[in-house]
Amino acid sequence: MSNSRRNMLKGIALSSAALAASTVVSGCASSESNEIDNNANQPGVAKFKGNINHSVARWTYGDLSIEELCQVVQSLGFSAIDLIGPEGWPILKRYGIDSSMCNGAELNLVDGFIHPEFHDELEKRYLKHIDLVAQAGYKNLICFSGNARGMSKEQGLKNAVAGLKRILPYAEEKGVVIQMELFNSKVDHPDYMADSSKWGVDLCKALGSEHFKLLYDIYHMQVNEGDIIRTIQDNHQYFGHYHTAGVPGRHEIGDNQELYYPAIARAIKDVGFTGYLAQEFIPAAETKAGKIESLREAIHICDV
Repeated sequence: MSNSRRNMLKGIALSSAALAASTVVSGCASSESNEIDNNANQPGVAKFKGNINHSVARWTYGDLSIEELCQVVQSLGFSAIDLIGPEGWPILKRYGIDSSMCNGAELNLVDGFIHPEFHDELEKRYLKHIDLVAQAGYKNLICFSGNARGMSKEQGLKNAVAGLKRILPYAEEKGVVIQMELFNSKVDHPDYMADSSKWGVDLCKALGSEHFKLLYDIYHMQVNEGDIIRTIQDNHQYFGHYHTAGVPGRHEIGDNQELYYPAIARAIKDVGFTGYLAQEFIPAAETKAGKIESLREAIHICDV
């Protein structure tokens, strides 16, 4: 997603779990790319129920080029990738893949909207990116609170409101939704301000705009607070996007971790959510084919 995440996981390998993708990913040769395209609609491609819009975070499969990841996604039968900036959008469009959560306007994960000293630069970057997102025909643009560095929750909320109000009128005009991701501060992002659903919901209420939502990361919120399904049921109107991963470890979402994703996905479906549920787990499988098989299984688990 951000540069820090991508750099951290630069060495993660991946490749095809679907028969259609296996030849291309193992070889990664351009001549083999046509084989993926030709096989994308073969009988092995999944048929989904249509209740959940599936996506995958680009950074978790960072060893593939964007084009190769598009081919894998296409071969598995869904059509969206999270956390790609403008440089990758022409490739997505060539494959008919949606940029389900755009990025690239943020400074980083720690210098965010709770810091007034960054508001001028953030405003400049986000206004430019809102234009780019709208022109490309996309909808969602990620943002971050930043780290507290001794700041109180109350002051952080006040600062974030002031900073976000500088860009929200333009986002509303252009039809773009700004989405702040909730992180855990216990394991992965120490000192991150937006580390609870309550703080995020309070921010949404203070802003009072349908063009500001929360990216509710199920993994992060399980680590920090739990109570996932009830939180979704009670606050779904403020959640514009979802991320998955297994707890503990941030790996596959199957039965070797504590979250039961079929029930969580059903809760998301039952509140009438029409956005994207994006897989953001770090594949633990040892082979390239195994890593893509993990993605196929995760999509199947969440297709309720």
